[in-house]
Amino acid sequence: MNFNLIILSIPLYFLLIGLEVLIDKLNHRSNYRFNDAITNISCGMGEQVTGVFFKLFIVGLYSYLYAQYAFFHIPLTWYSWLILFLSVDFFYYWFHRYSHVINLFWGGHVVHHQSEEYNLSVALRQGWFQKFFSFGFYLPLALVGFSPVQFLTVSSLVTLYQFWIHTRSIGKLGVFEYVFNTPSHHRVHHGVNPKYIDKNHAGTLIIWDRMFGTFQEEEEEPRYGITQPVNTWDPVEANLQHWKGMYRGLQKMKGGKDKLRYLFMPPGWKPAYVTEGGKDFDPVNYKKFDTQVPVSVNYYVLFQYAVTLAGATFFLFSNNLSIPDKLIACGLVIISIVNFSNLFESKNYAVGIETGRIALTLACLVGWYQVRSPLFIGGYVLWLGISGCWLYFLRTRLR
Repeated sequence: MNFNLIILSIPLYFLLIGLEVLIDKLNHRSNYRFNDAITNISCGMGEQVTGVFFKLFIVGLYSYLYAQYAFFHIPLTWYSWLILFLSVDFFYYWFHRYSHVINLFWGGHVVHHQSEEYNLSVALRQGWFQKFFSFGFYLPLALVGFSPVQFLTVSSLVTLYQFWIHTRSIGKLGVFEYVFNTPSHHRVHHGVNPKYIDKNHAGTLIIWDRMFGTFQEEEEEPRYGITQPVNTWDPVEANLQHWKGMYRGLQKMKGGKDKLRYLFMPPGWKPAYVTEGGKDFDPVNYKKFDTQVPVSVNYYVLFQYAVTLAGATFFLFSNNLSIPDKLIACGLVIISIVNFSNLFESKNYAVGIETGRIALTLACLVGWYQVRSPLFIGGYVLWLGISGCWLYFLRTRLR
């Protein structure tokens, strides 16, 4: 499907993020850190560009079950839309709940919780592999007879609803909170305070948490993040870190039974004979991960990030690229967002990789489009000139 409500909403996301940043500045609050926000958005960007390939399988399987095995073909009526909305939101609750208490599923979802801030950019921080665990919960809807178009539309709306609840700028909302998920409820969900962990799994309707015993009212201000902090700005490492830890954990298990239990028990579970482990997390005294770089590095990343974001958005809307070209474009986006994290962390090889990235990007653009327009050629030359001069300057600052 080319019609994707999530992608179409990209301008609205950034408009609202900009508005929240402005409100924070006017109120002298510091809910945003530049490196953290960029990493959040990078995780979302990576999820979308890799999803171009991953979703072919997931949407294809749903469509196949609907076409071949659906018991009914449900007509499009106002009440079928309502039933589907309640069903999608219900299955989302159970997927979300299980993704917190099954180690294997947590590997796909943990990325969303890694940020130690809480703002609208966190809503865009999505795990690249989560869809492989979530889609199975919705397959009964294909068998019942809800069409792929109808399902994808409602599923997108449930996802879009959850964007606005990732904010500290909105307090409690009175009677609205009895039925709907709100910023207050979802702040609890992102908290690492012991009483907040694994609470408030709702997507749109908080009634599921109230019904199934996972509701928690917001009391004191939550501390945000996870109990095993990721401590990097690298979006690829953020997506792989839990899987690496699981691999190491599996090596310590004796026998297939414990290995299987390790996959499906809650995160942090280990048999009694495995004694080594990390220190208990202290949410009160924990110091947030942060790195400091010259302000010129932040401005450079902002400039290149805007170019990368524009390119990724064009890629997501493009229907003219072949599969190999799409793979190259996806790779370029991932290389870009990873190297921005290298710059944030002052890696000594970051400027060298950045030089190669710009040359490769320019070569691909010229090769794909073979543009002869003076306007585009001028844009390429201007971007290359600005990037080259800035990189020369950064090379001296990051030594």
